[in-house]
Amino acid sequence: MITAFACFRSAYLATDQAVITGLLDPSEVNIVRVPCSGRVEVRDLLRAFRDGADGVLVLACPEGSCQDLTGNVRARQRVEYAQRLLEEIGIEKERLEMAALASMMVPQAADVIKEMLDTVRALGPCRGRVSQAEGVAK
Repeated sequence: MITAFACFRSAYLATDQAVITGLLDPSEVNIVRVPCSGRVEVRDLLRAFRDGADGVLVLACPEGSCQDLTGNVRARQRVEYAQRLLEEIGIEKERLEMAALASMMVPQAADVIKEMLDTVRALGPCRGRVSQAEGVAK
């Protein structure tokens, strides 16, 4: 199972259509609609892992298309920071990725999510590893 934080104005529309048209199996991805990818904080990304996600995606507007101007840039910075944190606690950074999708990129949305599912299947389960790291850090 992966969690995908999807910008309401772009990527969410594409992922929603991918589910509706049958390109994407909703049982394998938890799609979280967010007002802007820039509002996804590092703690949200780590919490998704703690809550059982084997992989996390941030699906943003293509660069230059963000209605909040720099939301997708902030999201990219947070994803990169969270990837470094994951590596520090022994979790593969490939479990966290970001992609840019416009609302009409329905097949691409399905492909991005399927590629992430393939990645996490190859890496194996991640469940509990973030919680274990939190326990060590306390």
